[in-house]
Amino acid sequence: MGLLDVLLGRTKPVRPDLDQLFGLSSAAITLQAAGELRPTGLGSVCFAAVEGGAFAEMRQDLDALLSVEATQDSYGYTWLLARHDPEAVTDLVTDLHAINSALEERGFGPQLLCSLVGFKDPAGRSLALVYLYKRGSFYPFAPLPGEKRDSALELQVKALVVNDLRLENDLSRWFPVWGAPGL
Repeated sequence: MGLLDVLLGRTKPVRPDLDQLFGLSSAAITLQAAGELRPTGLGSVCFAAVEGGAFAEMRQDLDALLSVEATQDSYGYTWLLARHDPEAVTDLVTDLHAINSALEERGFGPQLLCSLVGFKDPAGRSLALVYLYKRGSFYPFAPLPGEKRDSALELQVKALVVNDLRLENDLSRWFPVWGAPGL
């Protein structure tokens, strides 16, 4: 980063660190203990649509190793959903890491957008901890009916997991992931 970048307020982008995903296991314990939020056993990876033989081969490899379901959202993004026993958060996170790594290793890293792990509280409210691939950071997303957000719950969860995850400080980057598989 040069002097001109500093003067113009540009910052060096954070490199994705997929190992950050493993922090979700400790965050899940924190949320269960302090916030009564329980993992649902669902998690997903979102990426921009990819076509071609290399992608089809990678999907076959993933299907052989993991049980994932592919869906496409209304924006044309592809979601790969992984399911596990809700008590096996580490297994779920390992699968999400494997999916992200497979995409990255095959040259599809630039298409990766986010990964998420779903939670619910006793009242049935949903929450996801979302990992932004290009930012290398997490944020909580708590949807409400009618495409509204429970901002109070999101901020509460942020305060709870601050020691477990690298959190996204720029709240304008806390994008809604309406209807995301695993939420």
